[in-house]
Amino acid sequence: MLDFKIIELSDRQWINELLKLSDFRGCEYNFSNNLAWHRLYETQICRYKDFYISCSRKYGMRFTFPAGRGDYKDLFLTLKKEAEEENSPLIVSSVTNDKLALFEELFPDMYTVSCDEADSDYIYEAEKLQTLSGKKYHQKRNHLARFHENNWEYHDMTEKDFDECIEFAAKSYNLDNAYDDESRVAEQFAINTFMTCFGELELKGGVITVDGRLEAFTIGDGINSDTFDIHIEKANADIQGAYAAINNEFAKSAANGYTYINREEDLGLEGLRKSKHSYHPAFMLQKNVVTFK
Repeated sequence: MLDFKIIELSDRQWINELLKLSDFRGCEYNFSNNLAWHRLYETQICRYKDFYISCSRKYGMRFTFPAGRGDYKDLFLTLKKEAEEENSPLIVSSVTNDKLALFEELFPDMYTVSCDEADSDYIYEAEKLQTLSGKKYHQKRNHLARFHENNWEYHDMTEKDFDECIEFAAKSYNLDNAYDDESRVAEQFAINTFMTCFGELELKGGVITVDGRLEAFTIGDGINSDTFDIHIEKANADIQGAYAAINNEFAKSAANGYTYINREEDLGLEGLRKSKHSYHPAFMLQKNVVTFK
């Protein structure tokens, strides 16, 4: 059997080495995300030869398509046996369209494919989010113009900002009475993890103040060789343009040198979906689920 464990900060080096081999663009192929969100998905990890295995045990066993290199047929037969020993079919998530051919080649007629649009990542051209140039970003520029009428400042996040950022996030959590919302509870843990391990994870962050008060913050880091990922973005929605401002300023500050910015999924939330589409993604990274019969 595979030797599963809870992910720890000390796993970062070997996991990043295997993630780099695949250079996948999905937000689940980022060590910082894996560490911060493992409680929500009851995730356990292990290494199998030169593959990084991540398995959610929240609803049975569900494997993220492994990163790394090696014999994929041996890999998936091993995972299939592992699942069957726990009376579960082999389920592999985060299978992008280009990877479906691998299953067709190795396991024809042995699996089914499903897809939930809410799982797709929104991928944007970094330059577009930095400049907001062109007719389709006219409304965003208007929001920024209104925001810029405030007495505001942007700066890169440092450890001096951590306590205030945590307090800011907790305030919105408490105002929303989100205590019974599992994902919102997990988000508080994720934010604390990002702050606690900020330096070790080599994260980048941005903060906006208005009249000296913190009114927006964000955190992210690189996923692969060409894509930067936004992990957390919080702003005071009562201040017009605050979200547009933190998005724009952080893109300019943190994503230089990257071709794309991944703003992750919309979770099926209509308001979040509308907001993410309003920034005009370059493409949606569709993620399929392969279930073996």
